[in-house]
Amino acid sequence: MAQELKRRWQNYIDGGWRDGADGDWIAVENPATGETIAEIARAGRADVDAALAAARRAFDSRELQDVRPVERGQLMFRIAREIEAMADEIALAECLDNGKSLAGGRNEALAAARYFTYYGGLADKVEGRMIPLGGNYVDYTIPAPFGVSAQIVPWNFPLQIAARSIACALATANTVVVKTPELSPLACTFLATACERAGVPKGAVNVICGYGHDAGAYLVAHEEVDHIVFTGSVPTGRSILKAAAERIIPCVMELGGKSAGIVFPDADLEQTVASTAAGIFSNAGQVCSAQSRLVVHRSVLDRLAEMLVARAESLSIGPGIDGHDLTPLISAPQAAKVEGFCLGAEQQGAEAATGGRRIESMPGHFMQPSIYVGVSPEMTIAREEVFGPVLAVIPFDEPEEALAIANGTDYGLCAGVYTRDLQTAHWAANRLVAGQVFVNEWFAGGIETPFGGTKRSGYGREKGQEALLNYVQSKNVGIRIAAGGGGRPGG
Repeated sequence: MAQELKRRWQNYIDGGWRDGADGDWIAVENPATGETIAEIARAGRADVDAALAAARRAFDSRELQDVRPVERGQLMFRIAREIEAMADEIALAECLDNGKSLAGGRNEALAAARYFTYYGGLADKVEGRMIPLGGNYVDYTIPAPFGVSAQIVPWNFPLQIAARSIACALATANTVVVKTPELSPLACTFLATACERAGVPKGAVNVICGYGHDAGAYLVAHEEVDHIVFTGSVPTGRSILKAAAERIIPCVMELGGKSAGIVFPDADLEQTVASTAAGIFSNAGQVCSAQSRLVVHRSVLDRLAEMLVARAESLSIGPGIDGHDLTPLISAPQAAKVEGFCLGAEQQGAEAATGGRRIESMPGHFMQPSIYVGVSPEMTIAREEVFGPVLAVIPFDEPEEALAIANGTDYGLCAGVYTRDLQTAHWAANRLVAGQVFVNEWFAGGIETPFGGTKRSGYGREKGQEALLNYVQSKNVGIRIAAGGGGRPGG
């Protein structure tokens, strides 16, 4: 299938496709085989300069700002249709450079299109408000765009994450420079193609691929950037925040999680197993909102662990192109890192009920679906983000203990509750420290529901109507409409 992909891919800057200014290329690997399948132009500092200059010109032209918002929405609907038309091509690219199944890649393409239709429908609904100051004044607010938004996209769901932030930016009349992940950059180029075909103003959307330590670091520290959106690791997020603090510019930060689901004694165990399998084995566990901890009441622990092991061992493992349940990790270093967490857990006293090792007999970067029991809350595997198909099962006796365990990490992205009792569900949901709480189904929700974290998981919200508030700043206009008046100092 690799021959169906073109060999060389370019960056999209100022409405045109370009090689890197330095003439360098980044090799793109198929994680299921370890083979190089394509090359993409490596963006360096000169390319970042060019992309930001284009975005600045597009913003200053006011072409997006001055058009009626409903027309911005119609533009976004056209982008969505173009993405949908390329869904099969996108699915193949996602499958081969990211490791997803073809069905998973196609679903990601359709989700990306949905972001543009959803936020396109909201483009004319981002409203200010009137503020009563008496009969001599008219006072109102304007939701104004920040300007040039720099967006750095991770490798696990590059298309969806790029789509949601580009869509919010366009809906609110910002312009964009997106740096795609060097490990899986191909699908994001289709977003640029869709924007080009839909008639997005030249320079309003720019898509480049470069290394994080080079192009990415230069991008977020650049004087032309007014706003930053980042999804990725805590250490990289800290570096970006330091750069943003130097220039005092706003950021939206989504920095991963160590999310826990609490299983109460009355939970439907079949439902819990199905939900947990989706929560930790989807995309080989490479999901920031993965359910990587299961906090289980001791009365159902043994039975649930047995059921989870059976489910894990029933999964087919292999390349996404062949439709397997468990697909590869993104790279050899990532596979080694995940296995290292497993080895460390065993050294600290946890037991692998199943899995725990890389699969050396297969080409590519495959990890066994892994379930650890005998885990205590202080173990590394219960505290740090593994980003692989590894579940830590932790027992509890009392409800307050379960909450303390679930809340007892530095992360606060998602949490879950498994119970048949509505009162228990509400009680736990109100006390879990997380940006999103799922009840009886991990990943319940969708594009319409706000997503983001607390604590080290970051701040700001993506998805849902709330996301748009992260892309505008409130400007107040106060007008004296009667004669007289000397003004009042304030501030």
